[in-house]
Amino acid sequence: MASNPTLSSATSQHSSRTATASSTGPPTSSSPDHRMGFLIPMMRTGIVTANPADVEHILRANYPKGEHAISMLRDFLGDGLFNSDGKQWLWQRKNASLEFTKRSLRKFFVDVVQAEVAGRLLPLLRRNASTAGDGGGVLDLQDVLERFAFDTICMVAFGHDPSCLTDGGVVAEARSDFMHKFGEAQDLIVGRFLEPIEVSWKIKKWLNVGTERRLKKAIADVHAFDMGIVRARRSQSASSLDDSRDDVLSRFVASDEHSDEVLRDIVLSFLIAGRETTSSALTWFFWLVSSRPGVVSRIADEVRAVRESTGTNAGEPFGLDAIRDMHYLHAALTESMRLYPPVPIDSQSCAADDTLPGGTHVGAGWQVTYSAYAMGRLEAIWGEDCAEYRPERWLGDDGAFRPDSPFRYTVFHAGPRMCLGKEMAYVQMKSIVASVLEEFVVDVDKDVAGGGVPEHVLSVTLRMKGGLPVQVRRKDGAAAK
Repeated sequence: MASNPTLSSATSQHSSRTATASSTGPPTSSSPDHRMGFLIPMMRTGIVTANPADVEHILRANYPKGEHAISMLRDFLGDGLFNSDGKQWLWQRKNASLEFTKRSLRKFFVDVVQAEVAGRLLPLLRRNASTAGDGGGVLDLQDVLERFAFDTICMVAFGHDPSCLTDGGVVAEARSDFMHKFGEAQDLIVGRFLEPIEVSWKIKKWLNVGTERRLKKAIADVHAFDMGIVRARRSQSASSLDDSRDDVLSRFVASDEHSDEVLRDIVLSFLIAGRETTSSALTWFFWLVSSRPGVVSRIADEVRAVRESTGTNAGEPFGLDAIRDMHYLHAALTESMRLYPPVPIDSQSCAADDTLPGGTHVGAGWQVTYSAYAMGRLEAIWGEDCAEYRPERWLGDDGAFRPDSPFRYTVFHAGPRMCLGKEMAYVQMKSIVASVLEEFVVDVDKDVAGGGVPEHVLSVTLRMKGGLPVQVRRKDGAAAK
């Protein structure tokens, strides 16, 4: 969803442990500017902000990612969309934008999502649903949603189905080998940003020891897998066997303008974007609404109304127009991400000495980070009820969804690097929620965080520590499948 979740999460954890507040003040409601400076000895100097004016200035000026961050990620992501600046980034962004505007790709994405919902997710929930006199099985909903998201993004990115949720409603005993290797490489890359001394990871890489040795092996495995798919797809295309394929890789292969390595990096960028972002958003959403029956009831009413207006029956796939008509559900998801953004912060680099709108100096090479997590909790932005989960704040008098400025609501980034997959992310999330809540009641284990807010861990995204254990119950009157 955002421009660089790997860098964002690592920066957040590193900064929170070592930041030294400057005269600009902390980015909380107690600071008029919602901004703080930090100095990390022997490492980086920078600013963390939750000020919308700062965010707009930074993103409209298109502060680059910077060589510091790019060099740390290049082993894994190469020169892909999320790890490049300047002309390299611009041409990838332009090509990707052209593909995302095509209706055929949007239809392909909807078809993939609906197939995963109907063929895997709902059967899994049905197999585990409680019945009269039976408590039902406990599922880690976070794990289920991560598997769903990985299956979907792999199909959309390069037409490969890792089957992390297997057909027939069964969770595989072990994660897909590719999913495991990809996750391991991603987590180890994040570890570079957490090193207390910046040069230490480079020394370990040179010596080929410790985490850098493991990282080297994980990256080699992921690259070999991706490259195998790229070369196979190019061979199929050359043999005219690939005309019917509509995944992103096939579209780029058809242009015949890119090397195998460039195509590999493009695919990896899509996997980075889609691996955990939507699953993180949905995990926090289901936790939030589990204690808000009024919200669940309004979503169910809206789904029934859409069914009536489209003439479809419960359990049938939702068309794209039907999904777009679910304004309250759109608002409920948006409000959830305001409080629990999948990517809590994002970082840029200052290319040359600059001054923020409030007059704060930013030196060349400084890291500038904005916090979507903090911004979602600021009274100055959202009013006195900023801490409340209230989907209605996103609806107009006519009940239609009413968006806010992306520089205030930064979940999908803003400016030139605005998330290309925003619409697709909403399609996936709304399809899942509408289908699940139409048929089931989702009960969160009451022992989760003792009824309080679950602890989160900053990996690639804002994940729940220990997952989200739930039990599902069929709604009264839900037809057996």
